[in-house]
Amino acid sequence: MQMLFGSSVGKKIAMAATGLILVLFVIVHLIGNTSIFAGPDGINAYAAALHSMGPIVWLFRLVMLAVFLLHIWLGLKLTLENKLARPVGYAQKQNIRTSYAAQIMIYSGLVLLLFTIYHLLHFTVRVTNPEISHFVDAAGRLDVYAMVVLSFQKFFITLTYVIAMVFLLLHLSHGIGSMFQSSGLNNARTLPTIQAAGKWIAIVLLVGYIAIPISIFVGIVKL
Repeated sequence: MQMLFGSSVGKKIAMAATGLILVLFVIVHLIGNTSIFAGPDGINAYAAALHSMGPIVWLFRLVMLAVFLLHIWLGLKLTLENKLARPVGYAQKQNIRTSYAAQIMIYSGLVLLLFTIYHLLHFTVRVTNPEISHFVDAAGRLDVYAMVVLSFQKFFITLTYVIAMVFLLLHLSHGIGSMFQSSGLNNARTLPTIQAAGKWIAIVLLVGYIAIPISIFVGIVKL
C-alpha cells in the first residue's frame, strides 16, 4: 500500500485504475437508466431486480463510493504535490497542449462529488423529495418511473442534472485520455487517437444522460 501511494507515479497509476472503474460504472449506469424509455414496467422491473439482490447491491454501492472517494483524494494529493513542487509561480505561464477541461479537472471532480451526494439523497436514500419517492406500481414494486418523471418535471431538478452532466463531459473528455497517459499505455503516435476517443465517449455519455431529464421535462416521457 505504501509503495502504491507513496510516490507520484504510484498515485497516478492508482488514479488511472480508479478512474477506469468509475468510467465503466458510468457506462453501465447509463445503460440501466435508459430502461425508462421502455415505460414504467421497464425501469420498475430493472429497479426491482437490483433490490432483489439485497445486501449485494449495497455492498457494491459502498465499494463504488470508496473508489470514488479514493479517486478524488488522489486527485487532491497530486494537485497539492504539483503546487508544492513549484511554490513560486511562473513569471509568465504558457499552457502548452492543454485544454479548459484539463485546467479545471480538480474543480469538475469536486462538483461531481457534490452532485453524487445529491443524487444518492434524491433517488437512492429518497429524502430530498419524500412526497414522490414512495409510490408503488400495480405489481407492488417501487414506482421508480413515477418518481423519476415527477422529479424531472421540475425545472430546477432538471437543470441541476443537466449542469452536472456538462461537468461530467468536461471531466471525462480529459480524464479518459489522461488515464492512458498516467498508466504509460500511450505514446506520441497514439495520443491524438486516445484523446479523440475520450472526447467522443464523453459526448455520447452526456447525450445519453441528459436525454432522460430533458425528454421528461419537454413531455416526451410522461406518466
